[in-house]
Amino acid sequence: MDFGLVQYSKTLIENGIKILAVATVEEAIELRKSKIEADILMLSTVNNIEELKILIENNIIITIGSKKSAEFANEMAKKGNNIRAHIKIDTGFGRYGFVYNDFRTIVETIEGLEKNIDIEGIFSHFSISYYKDNKWTKEQFNRFIKVLEVLKTNSIEIKLKHICNSPGFINYPEMHLNAARIGSAFLGRVAAEKNIGLTKIGKFETNISEIKTIPKGFNIGYANAYKTKKETKIAVIPFGYAEGYNIGPRNDMFRRIDKLRTFYRTVKSFFKKQSLTVMINEKKYDIIGTLGMYHAVIDITNSDVQINDLVQIDINPIYLDRQIRREYI
Repeated sequence: MDFGLVQYSKTLIENGIKILAVATVEEAIELRKSKIEADILMLSTVNNIEELKILIENNIIITIGSKKSAEFANEMAKKGNNIRAHIKIDTGFGRYGFVYNDFRTIVETIEGLEKNIDIEGIFSHFSISYYKDNKWTKEQFNRFIKVLEVLKTNSIEIKLKHICNSPGFINYPEMHLNAARIGSAFLGRVAAEKNIGLTKIGKFETNISEIKTIPKGFNIGYANAYKTKKETKIAVIPFGYAEGYNIGPRNDMFRRIDKLRTFYRTVKSFFKKQSLTVMINEKKYDIIGTLGMYHAVIDITNSDVQINDLVQIDINPIYLDRQIRREYI
């Protein structure tokens, strides 16, 4: 997501969000340099003592997800630093965190932390919660609950407990616990089967840069992918995939069921009219030809579209180029 890290964070805070979460040290420090004083949780485990020092100096809540990260935290705590932290449990996502069934290491690590390390939370992360009622999400949740039970048996009680991301929060209300990490749902672009009426936010705006009429049988775009069937009035718009339009994550699903789901969606879309569109004066226009790196072409035959008319394009902010100016209304 990239609506502009600082302004977007301020908007969240203004609307009642008390804890922000970031994925990188750079993001955390940028927020602090911008005078944002809200609690900030660094979601990734940091196993670099210099980066850890920077986070602690800026009052960032760190994540402890390994014995090594705990050792570094203890090293900083012994120097008189007061440290706030969350414990990360890997329930089957395969990234950061203590492996869920290594109970001894989890308990011993927490018990071995210095007194001035305040463990405020514990969390895990779902890998496939955008599908409702799937066994794997339930298994991950049960593994996390088992860790909490083991900690309680060892007289370890941690206040904040969170495992739900946006799709998990929507599809599994019984798994909310007492905190959740909402991201894509705020943008109205959450990957979840249940439609709860969220509205996509964020539009890319530009202006018509050229208009002309071309003859029948004229090629448009790379690879001569489109040829006009009649005399056509076209408009050129200065935007393309360089700005992040019509790009997305590569599909790296390898399981048979995921391949079948992808195949089903592909076949379904084959029989459905698919087109990239833009909005001009509250009317949709189809992009014709192949989308270029910096330009797109639309058919404006029989319309009153003029050069410099405002063009609005629905674009996912996750892929939006950071150099593009943001405006907030």
